[in-house]
Amino acid sequence: MRPYTLLFNAVFARMDPETAHRLVFEGVIRRAPLVGPLLRRLCAPAPSLRVRALGIDFPSPFGLAAGFDKNAEGIQGLGDFGFGHVEVGTLTRHAQPGNPAPRMFRLRADRGLINRMGFNNGGSAAAVPRIECARLRRRRPVIGVNIGKSRVTAVEDATADYVWSAERLAPIADYLAVNVSSPNTPGLRGLQELELLEPLLAAVRRAAGETPLLVKIAPDMADEQIEGIVALAARLGLDGVIATNTTVSREGLRAPAEEVEAMGAGGLSGAPLRARSLEVLRRVRACAPEGFCVISVGGVETGEDVLERLRAGADLVQGYTAYVYEGPFWARRINRALVRAGWRGSAAV
Repeated sequence: MRPYTLLFNAVFARMDPETAHRLVFEGVIRRAPLVGPLLRRLCAPAPSLRVRALGIDFPSPFGLAAGFDKNAEGIQGLGDFGFGHVEVGTLTRHAQPGNPAPRMFRLRADRGLINRMGFNNGGSAAAVPRIECARLRRRRPVIGVNIGKSRVTAVEDATADYVWSAERLAPIADYLAVNVSSPNTPGLRGLQELELLEPLLAAVRRAAGETPLLVKIAPDMADEQIEGIVALAARLGLDGVIATNTTVSREGLRAPAEEVEAMGAGGLSGAPLRARSLEVLRRVRACAPEGFCVISVGGVETGEDVLERLRAGADLVQGYTAYVYEGPFWARRINRALVRAGWRGSAAV
């Protein structure tokens, strides 16, 4: 059993998940640059894993999904631990505390999480200097920035809200992701309806300028709706799709139904999402035009999971929930597994 697993079982599992996250983030991730050279020697992805996507060379195809580093405070540390890219956020125009706690729950038997965080963040403008500082580092991960709608903003005013964030963040992001798929902000998923999504994406595309732009979609849509969004994104000149966000489904869980019900509403992530996320990836890849970037996220735990996504057509793969159970050196293990499997990236040197 790995040391982190022992620590998790003995200490972190007894804590509220959000408290445990904060302790690890503040005590380990944010302090990692203090020993950055040592960590990079241990964790840097092999040159054979370099992959080109979105016109950018990524050190590894494996990166960290949005939600872990909401305020762009740990970019360098996360890169030092081996992530090829870090997607920060979700950032909103207005700073907001998110939903009332408790708002994150572990499903240990299922290797999953339920969260209803509600885009808690300090706001887009506050993140700008931190992202600018991270960009100055010579050895840094690719920086993605995920933007969403402020809770106080009415759905009919959502486009202006996204554009405000895009105008400030696109110039300093390596890529920008539009989040219209979180289940934890009222009315947000309704923006995935094509008649609402088209003007929103068109406006953000203009605001983003030359910065690569992707849209993040939910796993709970019908295949026809997924295909419609991919076609719309391609027609509007977006560069790709991130598939998928968390699910509102509770099917197939090992945890007792009454325990899950007591946790309440929220998005389910982790291993229970694996099969559906893979299905959506294959659907998106089948209908996406050549050169369209597809980032797969949902239920990824091992190097074999990452390989499966790459072989199914993903250009890049992201994880988050397994980090809770696997610990800080998770990306290192993923990257080493890819090397052992003989996988080589499209920009390998």
